[in-house]
Amino acid sequence: MSGGGTPPVDPLALRLQFLKGVGPRKAADFAKAGLETVEDLLYRLPFRYEDRSRMRPVRSLKPGERAAVSGTIISAHLLRTRRRGFTIFHAVLSDASGSIRCTWMNQPFLADVLVPQLSVVIFGDVRLDSSGLHFLNAEYEAVEAEDADGRTPLRTGRIVPFYERTGQVTPNMQRRLVRDALDRLPPVLSDRIPPEVVARVGLPDRREAFEGAHFPPNEADVEALNQCATAAQRRLIFDEFFLFQAGHAWRRLSLAGELKPRPVVMSDAIRAAAARVLPFKLTPGQRTALKEIVDDMCRPEPMHRLLQGDVGSGKTIVALIAAVVAMEHGLQVAFMAPTEILAGQHYRNIATLLSHSRFRVELLTGSTPALEKRAAYASLARGSTHLVVGTHALVQDDVAFRELGFVVIDEQHRFGVAQRAALRAKGLRPDVLLMTATPIPRTLALTDYAELDVSKIPDRPPGRTPITTLVRPESRRDEVYALVQAQIAAGRQAYVVYPLVAESEKSDLKSATEMAEHLQTEVFPAFTVGLLHGRMKADEKAQVMQAFLSGRTHLLVSTTVIEVGVDVPNATVMVIEHAERFGLSQLHQLRGRVGRGTHASTCVLLYQSPWTDEARQRLQAMHETDDGFVIAERDLELRGPGDFFGTRQSGVPALRTGDLVRDRDLMERAHAEARQVIAEARLPESLVTFLRDEWPARFGFIEVG
Repeated sequence: MSGGGTPPVDPLALRLQFLKGVGPRKAADFAKAGLETVEDLLYRLPFRYEDRSRMRPVRSLKPGERAAVSGTIISAHLLRTRRRGFTIFHAVLSDASGSIRCTWMNQPFLADVLVPQLSVVIFGDVRLDSSGLHFLNAEYEAVEAEDADGRTPLRTGRIVPFYERTGQVTPNMQRRLVRDALDRLPPVLSDRIPPEVVARVGLPDRREAFEGAHFPPNEADVEALNQCATAAQRRLIFDEFFLFQAGHAWRRLSLAGELKPRPVVMSDAIRAAAARVLPFKLTPGQRTALKEIVDDMCRPEPMHRLLQGDVGSGKTIVALIAAVVAMEHGLQVAFMAPTEILAGQHYRNIATLLSHSRFRVELLTGSTPALEKRAAYASLARGSTHLVVGTHALVQDDVAFRELGFVVIDEQHRFGVAQRAALRAKGLRPDVLLMTATPIPRTLALTDYAELDVSKIPDRPPGRTPITTLVRPESRRDEVYALVQAQIAAGRQAYVVYPLVAESEKSDLKSATEMAEHLQTEVFPAFTVGLLHGRMKADEKAQVMQAFLSGRTHLLVSTTVIEVGVDVPNATVMVIEHAERFGLSQLHQLRGRVGRGTHASTCVLLYQSPWTDEARQRLQAMHETDDGFVIAERDLELRGPGDFFGTRQSGVPALRTGDLVRDRDLMERAHAEARQVIAEARLPESLVTFLRDEWPARFGFIEVG
């Protein structure tokens, strides 16, 4: 029998309020920043490092430089000025090479700190005035006070870490607290990362990493420190990434225990049925993606897969062929799209392709008439409707399926987590296929979608022509109109897109309306101009789109309501007004509305000055490439992961150490290592405890798929 007593307390689990000098008030400030334990504090790395380790002789100092000097205070006095409450503290610092004046404004307490005969290190900007060289409001560190308890200075005479201010806790206070926390740690720390992973990745010891990341040795490379590229920093970043990925791999393994009622079994008859639906030969990318999807459908566990492909890459036909495979097994299919326009388009295309099959297709949206809705509900419940296309109307309580076995969610990031989960819950562990035409950078795919398998369609269907992208200032508008005129005269059609943003929705809507009137009456009176925006009723939108689809409308002025899914092969010109106001992904989506046929197409990005450097970089990227995956990586670099889709995604982890752009190589390595560790079931007990008890709260996790 083991000995009695309580188990030893993990020093990293110590609450910050118990550190010397913290107390309840400062602990509350730390808690607001998400820092509650010593571990939280130590994983919050400095945002900057400054080399104050190389002492300079006073005689070598020059005005305009930042320097550190070690010496002795030889005189000091406090001057009270005529200005009420304004003081100046003067001290003279001397070393073997000479002396220099040091001045501090409004810090009268220094008269009791920087006293004659005190050995100090001074660091700051060297200035020159009529009295000669001097330091003004410099950093200081009393050498004897630090050496008395065996410590080295924290603010001078070394590479000094800088921390973001946290409430009333200053960077200097944080330095002292971090030093105190490190001094409390034992030589060896428990580790949630398996030792074989630490060795394989070539990481330093955890205790060593904490010390090296916060108080690096003076020989460390300051430039590498400021780029978070030292071994110590990368160890701590990897820790966080590994724990995040291990949680996803753990959840993925637990999902593998679920079994669906009826896995798919492929046969020659089913392959023939799927082939009959195909309107054209699949590209290599489409074939690969379809095989991965169908292979998943044949497994006993439910599929959780993301299908991503550029605008026009043919994701929908791949999803439809997979849906046919499911329906051939007696399973029902739900196909959910974010807008009624896109749902209507999917419905028309799917209904056409399945018109000669035995499968019945229904459309269900918010604007479906009540009588038709009730009939659709009954048909779905009986199982006589095999495939339903719809919007969020599919997740309403009244919608019930006889046997929902395959769920497709298009442009899935436009749906809330609850909506995606609600549709999946209408079946009994159905296969789920998420689709997006917003190519997702690999790093984000490993965070937002870490539990999912990812398929990619990198190529485009044959016959699609490249799109020429032009960046033009407002002053060249007449030239742009001439291009539109020539294309419409040649029998083609065009879009003019106006931004619509929440901050100025009314004025933007007015501008779009006025633009349509101006183009119709003054610029293109011989052609028909239509207007489409989000405030129109569903039937009005349908009429406008039908007129454009049929060719009766030559030029469509629209807000971003056409960003996703509108497919008019005859449209060959896209003019985007105020292009500098759009994000890269949105610009790329809009550009994808042209180039969908065999005719050469052009996208014109009209911008107004002044524009920011970031806007210039966005439009330049659009001009240089029409590869959505390249665009996505550039967008991630420019905007950061939190704003990649315009709003923060629930699957992006709340990271305290790593940066998804800067440290993407570490995230990829952590993803691979975590999956291997979980698959081989070689988990330290501390890792199991963390994944079971702390992981969801630590990463602010909400289920994505």
